[in-house]
Amino acid sequence: MGKNISLVIAMITPGIIDLLIENRGLDLEGASDILYNSQLYKMLEDEKTKLWRLGYHLLYDLLEEELTMGEITFPEEQI
Repeated sequence: MGKNISLVIAMITPGIIDLLIENRGLDLEGASDILYNSQLYKMLEDEKTKLWRLGYHLLYDLLEEELTMGEITFPEEQI
């Protein structure tokens, strides 16, 4: 993973974690654990996916989909 993508991910993840805390009633450790162990996060780290372009609100929605449905359906333009 390149330095630039690492910086972008570092800017996006707090927003996703905040939404997990707010919407699921988790503490910081629990929310962080969910995000960092998710398939979405693994894909976010892969520069080729360009998922970082979606912004943290949409990424949070995709994470919720992964958590509830066990899979992620990506927006058409992202495929």
